[in-house]
Amino acid sequence: MDARLDFFAGATAGTAFKHVMAAGRELKASTLSPVTQELVALRVSQINGCAVCIDLHTKEAAAAGESAVRLHLVAGWREATVFSEAERAALALAEEATRVADASTGVSDAVWARAVQHYDQEELTALVLFVSFMNMVNRLNIVTRQPAGDYVAGQFH
Repeated sequence: MDARLDFFAGATAGTAFKHVMAAGRELKASTLSPVTQELVALRVSQINGCAVCIDLHTKEAAAAGESAVRLHLVAGWREATVFSEAERAALALAEEATRVADASTGVSDAVWARAVQHYDQEELTALVLFVSFMNMVNRLNIVTRQPAGDYVAGQFH
């Protein structure tokens, strides 16, 4: 499969995409745990069906030492015993924030309250921005049919 667009080929897209990627780097540098970021990125990408992001975040998480068991269980995190309560809160928030069109209330008060128990304001801000960022990147990749499978961990660092 060939991508419909090369985000770095044209002046407008190239400039805008560089800013998008800079925003992503800032979020990666936030106080939100890198492990939580990768788990959330993987789950949001699974929900949206973004193969290139699933490829990227699975490989980055594995390269950072994440276990294959945890990576395989992200899709079924509710029934899995391998995630901390804080990770579960982040995954619940990520799911509801990704599926806002499926719920009339968006992120429920219960899910928000659970997240507040585990994350401070700085981390919550980073989490909300990161989930939103991942949804945007997923959509860019899906619309332009970016191919998956060839990503090498560390490729964008």
